[in-house]
Amino acid sequence: MSCLFCRIVAGEIPSRVVYADDTAIAFLDINPWHRGHTLVIPRRHVDDVVSDPAALPEIAPAIAATAKLLVEKLGCDGINLLSNAGAVAGQEVFHLHVHIIPRYASSPGLRAMIGPDPAIDVDEVFAALRG
Repeated sequence: MSCLFCRIVAGEIPSRVVYADDTAIAFLDINPWHRGHTLVIPRRHVDDVVSDPAALPEIAPAIAATAKLLVEKLGCDGINLLSNAGAVAGQEVFHLHVHIIPRYASSPGLRAMIGPDPAIDVDEVFAALRG
């Protein structure tokens, strides 16, 4: 299996899973843009939202549940959802994934959304979400 996210689903690669159901899993991004940046993926392999439009509605409940978890546990002030389809759109892993990016009043707006923040301690965020 060469797909990174399929290997995460299979348990071959460790991840910090914060939500899971029969159709999707959500785990913390290893290079977060904001505290709590999470990816939601379908358990089945789908290249992107364009290749199988049925996949996005399938994972919508997981997206909603994960967004609610981030708001409740991390106290974020807003959420951005993002999914890239194709290399020119910025997709790097070719397995459908939706970024849930918590937003905080201290860093508002789209211009302050993108770019890894090396100051974020992903283990601390994982503990906050799981505790």
